[in-house]
Amino acid sequence: MNTMRIDIITIFPGMFGPVLNESIIKRAQEKGRVRIFVHDLRDYTLDKHRKVDDRPFGGGSGMVMSAEPIFRAVEAIRRKAKSRKPQVKVILLAPQGEKFTQARAKMLARVKHLVLICGHYEGVDDRVREHLADAELSIGDYVLTGGELPAMVVVDALVRLIPGVLGDKNSLNFESFEGNLLEYPHYTRPADFKGFCVPAVLLSGDHKKIEAWRKKEALARTRKRRPDLLEGGRSQKRRTDNG
Repeated sequence: MNTMRIDIITIFPGMFGPVLNESIIKRAQEKGRVRIFVHDLRDYTLDKHRKVDDRPFGGGSGMVMSAEPIFRAVEAIRRKAKSRKPQVKVILLAPQGEKFTQARAKMLARVKHLVLICGHYEGVDDRVREHLADAELSIGDYVLTGGELPAMVVVDALVRLIPGVLGDKNSLNFESFEGNLLEYPHYTRPADFKGFCVPAVLLSGDHKKIEAWRKKEALARTRKRRPDLLEGGRSQKRRTDNG
């Protein structure tokens, strides 16, 4: 059984316990499908005060995370894991990064060893981006205090894609963003709640009709709420058709 390894480099390691030790991520670790390690960046600085940031060259407000401790942390992780460079992908969580999507999650879920660097302060010394990170990721166009929450999002999205993690092997096929569609509406008992009734087709027992209804509703919901997903799907098909 192949086990994925994820290392997270952060200045706030205490933030991760409640997320990594609950629900699907916890079960994935217990099953041996993934191993997750959280590293305190301050353990890798040579500064006697454990500083990991400094004033920016050229002036300006705020502080910048230093390159040296980040490089030291990644190099130490690689040595300890004994991972060859092609097996390791180093990801910097940063606002200017590529938008994290389900397609990107699928790609990263196939990586054997992933190192996530949580940015902070006014930014990270750009030499980390230029000479250490394989990619930069952002989870959205808004400002967060640091890269810790984005790292949690990335881990959650990846872990559920690892084979054997989810109990229902078919569940991944029907989640939102699969096939560039949002998920269809869901209902459960009672069939009539305060006069709000479940669509009759779902009670019919006719699986072909139910499947057709779900596809229709997923398409309608996507067209109304996220038309960009449909455009993205058409663009991808055109690129595929054109080779």
